Amino acid sequence: MFGTIGLPELLVLLVIVVIIFGASRLPQLGRGIGEGIRNFRAALRGESREEDRNSKHS
Repeated sequence: MFGTIGLPELLVLLVIVVIIFGASRLPQLGRGIGEGIRNFRAALRGESREEDRNSKHS
């Protein structure tokens, strides 16, 4: 029923996202998704936000 997602399907999704959120909100949306993925990965590794901050300042 569902196959792999190809380039035409991705372009249609991108157009829909631009219509819904507007071009000016896309960078904010991407930044939020990226931060969410980073937080999820850190949680899987068992790290906390405090450990991340301490390691960056050292």
